[in-house]
This record gives sequence, structure tokens and C-alpha cells, in this order.
Amino acid sequence: MAPSLARAYRRRWWMAVTAIVENLLCSAVLLGWASLLIMLKNEGFYSHLCTGNETSGANSTSGWRSCVEQEEMLNLGFTIGSFLLSAATLPLGILMDRFGPRPLRLLGSSCFAASCAMIATAAYNPEVLSVLIFLAVSFNGFGGICLTFTSLTLPNMFGNVRSTILSLMIGSYASSAVTFPGVKLIYDVGVSFRVIMWAWSGLACLVFLNCFLNWPAESFPAPEDSRYTKKVKMSGVVTEDHVTGDRYVTHVTLLEDTMGPKQPEPVPTRPQSAPRGQSSSVPLCHSMCSPIFLWSLITMAMTQLRLIFFMGAMNKMLEFLVTHGNPSPSEEMKQEVKENVSFYSSIFGTMQLLCLLTCPLIGYIMDWRMKECEEENANTQTENSPSDPPKRDRTVQKLTNAMRAFTFTNILLVLFGVISLVDNLPIQMVSFVLHTIVRGFIHSCCGGLYAAVYPANHFGTLTGMQSMISAAFALLQQPLFILMVGHLRGDPYWINVGLLAFSATGFLLPGYLFYHRRNLIRARAARDKANVPLSQLDGETAKEAANGSTPNGYSA
Repeated sequence: MAPSLARAYRRRWWMAVTAIVENLLCSAVLLGWASLLIMLKNEGFYSHLCTGNETSGANSTSGWRSCVEQEEMLNLGFTIGSFLLSAATLPLGILMDRFGPRPLRLLGSSCFAASCAMIATAAYNPEVLSVLIFLAVSFNGFGGICLTFTSLTLPNMFGNVRSTILSLMIGSYASSAVTFPGVKLIYDVGVSFRVIMWAWSGLACLVFLNCFLNWPAESFPAPEDSRYTKKVKMSGVVTEDHVTGDRYVTHVTLLEDTMGPKQPEPVPTRPQSAPRGQSSSVPLCHSMCSPIFLWSLITMAMTQLRLIFFMGAMNKMLEFLVTHGNPSPSEEMKQEVKENVSFYSSIFGTMQLLCLLTCPLIGYIMDWRMKECEEENANTQTENSPSDPPKRDRTVQKLTNAMRAFTFTNILLVLFGVISLVDNLPIQMVSFVLHTIVRGFIHSCCGGLYAAVYPANHFGTLTGMQSMISAAFALLQQPLFILMVGHLRGDPYWINVGLLAFSATGFLLPGYLFYHRRNLIRARAARDKANVPLSQLDGETAKEAANGSTPNGYSA
């Protein structure tokens, strides 16, 4: 039986730490496909396709043959798995908003465990069972994105540090690309491939058990939700003077965060009278058509295209930096190309761990001074002393933090584009670092923005739609790659120049956040100065004040 929401809230730190580890080991591990491909070839998957004179000879570390047909078939499996890793985001988001994260996480861990078990089973007789690799990578991609997506709502349990925890979740997802390279190190030591896969399947079963015991049936409410309450306990401490016999009573106040059961939501008579935190009063279409979401689509699509093109064309870029477009390189130059591409590609893969280390920085920016803000919870009844400093407006602070986070990320993206134009191999290591940081930052910024300004029950759908649209737009990297290796003869300079100019669109979102924040401050200042109800304000001022006071205050 699923634990109650209150019990899950008391276990939130255990759930957060285990979710980070589970994402690191069982989410987007397919992004480390290059290492898995080597192990699959060594184990003889689809080696029966290598026959006659078409083979490239036996593998040096095993008795299996390898050939181009084998690589094409295995890469087809990777294409299917990586497609599900991205394409399943939107339907998963809708399902998670409808049924909560628990059933999807149970399903995802089961699929991941089944995928590892199928790979281990196929390794016993790869000549007959190699076809299982397609089903295995499909389950792997689907299960991985289920684990990632369900963990993105868990930070709602952490109040003012929600964005920091969310960035750790996204950072562990982005860093999971190093899992297969780590597995390959164990494989190279001499551990059986089948033993590794069976152990990994058992690890996924532990993920299932952890979810079954600790994750509640209800979705995690945002701190603004009516289920999130602050309980004030008054207690008296009695002390007695042993000399005079007088007794003194000292009152102690304890403030405790609790999670209550979901209450039936009353039907509001007027839209503006709905209490804060009642997310159901905001329709999904309102969130989808809000300017912040639309501008975020442009920013995320542009950034995804920039980052994915670099990942797809990196080897050809490195090759051009060595040959400088020489159509007939010497054997010595070919060997130099091979060594440099292998060396710098390994460095780039290892740097993916930086996502886990740097994502908390952007989360800290998103959570800046949130503890100094006034409470939004309608269930919290507190009175400030006249001597207390004035509280910050929570909605304005959220917009300020998001504006700074996106501005900082876009500056790094532009700097990355500038360094990519430099014709120097060692300097490109700086671009590797910036690429990895931006890849973790942009997802943390977007996730933190959605969690901060949209209703909690819209988070999954909006994130899934944004991910699917960005992935579809990123398909443009394929024609750009064809243009580079064809008409431009491997020279990426002019494509990088165009993408650098295109990166300037990333500043449109923080620009709009600045505009909306200014209007919100102006409207609230006018309302406070007039000291009149919102209904008595006229014109644009009333409109801006109403928009700034909607649940989570996101529309303009």
C-alpha cells in the first residue's frame, strides 16, 4: 500500500538522494552508447551478418567478426531507443499530471530491469537472440525517461530550495551518459558482460522496491498548494524556583511543515476570488498560451539545436582542425587525426559529469532570497512585527531569479559559440566545458521556471511539450551536418557563425521576464498606494495587477 503524503513528506530527503542516484544509474544511460556498442560487438551481437569477403576481420579482443552491416544494425537499435527517450516525454507528462508519478515510476523501473535482463539473455546466444537488442533498447529508453520525468516533481516537497533540488535531478539525468563508460571499465577488468547486465537488472528492481515503499499515490503538491500547510504548536515549559517556590511558565512556539490530504476544491463564484494555490482554477490552455511558455519554446529549441549539432558533428570538426580541409592527407596525418579525435572525444565524454556538479549553481540562482519572501500559502496565518524588515514579494523574486538564470546561461552559450570559431585544438577543451555546463544549465533553468510560475499539475505536460518540440526542431542538425560535410567540405566555420547569431534569440525570454516583472511591480505599487480593492482599479493597472495575482503569477 502506498504511503500517505504526510509520511512521504517526512521521507523526502531519502527520496531525493535515492532519486539522484537512480537517475545517474538508470535514466538516460543510452547517451553513452559508444561504450555499449563496443561491448555488444565484443559479445558477438549481429556478428552473423559478417560473412565472406564483406567482413572486416575478427575482433581483436574476442573471436567474433565485425563489419559495417553489424554496426548499422546496432546503430538502428540505438536510434529507436534514443527516439523513445525523447518522444515519450509529452504523453508521459500528460499521464503524470493525471495519475501522479508513482505508477509511472513503477512502470519505468520495471521496463529498465526488463531491458537489462533481455540484453543479458541475448548474450548467451547472440547468433539467435540478437534481435532482442531492439526490444531491450526500447524498454531502456522508455524506462529511463519514466524515471527522469517522475523525479522532476519531487522537488516540490522542498519549498524554498525547490529549484536547487530540481537542478540536482536534471544534473543526474544529464550526467548519466557516463554510466556505460564506467560499466565498460568494469568489463575491461574481466567481469562477464552477462553478470554486469543481471546485476544492473537487480539494481533496477531495487528502484522498483524503493518507489513501492516510499512514493505516495498522490502527486507532490507545490509549496503554494492548499495541501502544504504550516502547523504552529504552542507549548508551555514550567520552571520552579527552589528558593522561593515560585513557578514560571515559558511559552515555546514551534513551526512545523506538514502535508495534509487533498481537500475537495470549492467552485469559485468569480475567477479572481479563487484562493491562491488552487491550480485547478487555471486551465491548461492558459498555461500553454502564456507568453513565458511560448518564449521558452523558442529559447529551448534554439539551444537544443546548437548543442546537438555540436555533439553530432564534433568528430568531423576535430578532424578538420587537424587536416584543415586537406583532400588527400598523408598516412602520418591520418594517424594524427585518429589519435586526436579519440583523445578529445574521450575528454568530452568524461566531462559530462560536470552537469551534476554545476547544475546546483543555477538552482541556487533560482532559489536566491526565496526565504526572505512573504508566504503565499493561504493556510499560513502569520503576523509580522512592526520591527521586522518588509518581506519580498514571492512572485517578483521568482521572475527576478529566472531572468538572471537565463541571462547567465545565454551568456555562456554565446561564449561557447565564439570559442567554437577558434582554429585551435587545445582551446576547444574550453568549449567542451562550456557545452557541458550550458546543457545542464538550460534544462535546470527551464524546469525551475516552470516549477516556479506554473501550477504543479501542469508541470509534466508543459515540460513534455517543450521537450518534444525542442527535439523536433533539433532534427535540423542533420541537414546542417550534410551541408558541412558536402558543400562546405568539412569546414564548420560558417555554420557556427550562423548558429552564434541565432543564439542571440536566447535573450528574448529574459527580456520578456524583465518586462513582465516591471509591469508587475508597477501594478502592485499602484494598488498599494491607492489602498483600494483590485476591482476598483481601472484600465491597464487593474489588468496587470490581476495577472500578477493569478495562481503562481505567471501570465502577462
